[in-house]
Amino acid sequence: MATDQKQNIQKIVVVQGASKSTAVAVVLSLLFGPLGMFYSTAMGGIVMLVISIVVGIFTLGFGLLITWPICIIWAALAADKYNKKALAA
Repeated sequence: MATDQKQNIQKIVVVQGASKSTAVAVVLSLLFGPLGMFYSTAMGGIVMLVISIVVGIFTLGFGLLITWPICIIWAALAADKYNKKALAA
């Protein structure tokens, strides 16, 4: 009888990593641009850092008016995607 009870016991293990706040991702990328993106996406931060440097040099900084909002949107989407992926797993 004791072995039957042991076989019916199910173990549930929940592993949850730290989630990334979308609000923090937006604020960091708003303040620091591509450097703030490293909170939510390292690859995106590297890509936008290189693009922002190149665009900034060729447009004397005026191109950052385009790349900066892209950084903010990308950081928010990356943090949201990370949280959804972590929740699904």
